Amino acid sequence: MINPEKKFTLDEYFEILRHRMWYVIIPFVLIMAGASIYTIIAPREYKASTLVLISPQSVPENLVQATVTSKVEERLQSIAQEVTSRTRLETIITEFRLDEKNHKNLSKEEMVELMRKNIKVELPNKKDEKGGFFSISFINDNPNIAAAVTNRLSSLFIEENLKIREQQSSGTTEFLTNELATAKARLDHMETSVTNYKRRFMGGLPEQRDTNLKILEQMQMQNQRISESLRAAQDRKLFIQKQLTDMEMPASMPVAVGSGKDNKYLNKPYLTQIDASSAVANDAGGTYETKKDKLKRELEDLRTKYTDNHPDVIAIKKKLADLEKNRDTYDNDVKKDPRYKELNNQLMTTSIEIKRLQYESASISDQVNKYLGRIEQTPAREQDMAALLREYDSTKVAYETLLKKSQGAEQAENLEKRQKGEQFKVIDPAKIPEKPFTPDVPKILLIGLFAGLAGGLALAFIREQLDRSFYDASDVELSLGIKVLATIPKIEINAS
Repeated sequence: MINPEKKFTLDEYFEILRHRMWYVIIPFVLIMAGASIYTIIAPREYKASTLVLISPQSVPENLVQATVTSKVEERLQSIAQEVTSRTRLETIITEFRLDEKNHKNLSKEEMVELMRKNIKVELPNKKDEKGGFFSISFINDNPNIAAAVTNRLSSLFIEENLKIREQQSSGTTEFLTNELATAKARLDHMETSVTNYKRRFMGGLPEQRDTNLKILEQMQMQNQRISESLRAAQDRKLFIQKQLTDMEMPASMPVAVGSGKDNKYLNKPYLTQIDASSAVANDAGGTYETKKDKLKRELEDLRTKYTDNHPDVIAIKKKLADLEKNRDTYDNDVKKDPRYKELNNQLMTTSIEIKRLQYESASISDQVNKYLGRIEQTPAREQDMAALLREYDSTKVAYETLLKKSQGAEQAENLEKRQKGEQFKVIDPAKIPEKPFTPDVPKILLIGLFAGLAGGLALAFIREQLDRSFYDASDVELSLGIKVLATIPKIEINAS
């Protein structure tokens, strides 16, 4: 395309599409064929899933309080790390002979990593602290192995959950026994904690909230005044920059362009060269670029009438060479102008003022954020203080209550050992999948459809951009640098 800035009508776009139709069809067919072949030759993988119910403890909590307080998600993460450890996975690989049936060329480490990648543990969006469920899935290219491994993983999760709960309950009992001996020391420690807390958050305590609000209001007003000054300085800088630009780049001479009124395409145009030498003004003041363009136009006009050996042509060439040689002189003329230097100094002063205002605005904003943080954290500080004071009061009677809690912890430990606490139960065992999990044929074909259309249109666009043919008078004038006096419109004969 000779003129990339040309604006096309809708009919012209349809005409381009009609001419470049094969550039759209061929990539579309190739990409769709590739997507179809991929859906046929891609290996099939099957996904088996099992649903595990999280049932609460069978003994009422008002009789025996469980000491395992960790959330289900946290325990599942810990259990998943244990179940997907290298030792456990190597045992499963050996048990089901996965390395022999599916991946003979993989090493033990690669096989373990592949199996760990294919195991998924998913929790529902809505979770219940007293119960719920989660799913375990495994992906394999053999549906029978996928179902068998999934059921084996669910049994490992159940065993590990019982083991972890027993360990946590035993640790709780031991912890409470030690706490009984340190209750008196905690009372002194709590008193020190309250004092340290007030010293640490001095300035953000609940009783200092009104003072912080007044200081914040003053800083916000100051920041607003600085912002207004900053906007004014930025506007002033833009105005000065525009003046400097106008001095450095004076307006160029307009060039009139003529074309047919109703022409859309130009077929076999009759061109008439115009003697433009009389329209070019004599050498006058201006920048380097304007003088260079003027001399080039004079040279082109003279070449339409004379050869390169003509004295006028040789003189213009000499002027161009002298102009190129003294280019720095023309560039520095504007910068030596006193008005230019004055504007440049004003620009530097304004830039320094903008930086100063920006620094002050950033400093005030930091202070505002600091006091905002204090004010926003005041409710939390108030809650923390209340919690510290409550804990301080409760520690006084901790010795008597700890003895009772220790007895309750022993009961909870026995509850876990007898498997009466929270448990995992399989309610939907994994079944042999009937359909493959991947590849997703509709999704792949849809992607291929859009990719084919995008690729075809892109190829047609690139081909159109590389086209150097003349389609209208503006293309001729832009490429050859001559004026077109008239054009013959395209004549279409309609069948009567």
